[in-house]
Amino acid sequence: MISKNRATKETKIELELELYGCGSAQIQTGIGFFDHMLSAFAKHAWIDLNLRCEGDLQVDFHHSVEDCGIVLGSAIKEAIYPAQNIERFGDSVVVMDEAAVSAALDFSNRAFLVFDCPSLKHGKIGEFDAELVEEFFRALAFNANFTLHISQIRGENLHHVAEAAFKAFAVAFRRAISINERAGVPSTKGVL
Repeated sequence: MISKNRATKETKIELELELYGCGSAQIQTGIGFFDHMLSAFAKHAWIDLNLRCEGDLQVDFHHSVEDCGIVLGSAIKEAIYPAQNIERFGDSVVVMDEAAVSAALDFSNRAFLVFDCPSLKHGKIGEFDAELVEEFFRALAFNANFTLHISQIRGENLHHVAEAAFKAFAVAFRRAISINERAGVPSTKGVL
């Protein structure tokens, strides 16, 4: 179990992560849609995630969403590296009604994000700014030190596109951290 705490003038976050769990989640960020997405991530990645965030929601949701990505990413980095006996790579396509989103992940120990989801550049999902989906994944990838590509294949309903993105990431994540004893250090460099 990895525990992380982070306190700034904008947010206070407490997190517990069990990388090889059963998909249970206790999420309290004060942002209903974001709680729903993080719960879906935990469920489909088969991780156990407890996350509590008290943020300056009176300003907007940006600080809370980004800082949750920072803390979760830091916990994942601590749990994974140095990477050994895992598949390392994972990919997935998830559909949700008319929406389809792909995610591809590499535990490369190099941070990079490609986020090609045009529908999530503007607009709102309830009170949630759709553009915050990219902000979350950027903070997550750069703090966990992995390479992540998320691409919208099709879709119009913002809720469906965002949820497909989180679930596609979750399945790719689950596949990438799958134990493979034969892999050793999964790199020709000999270290990740």
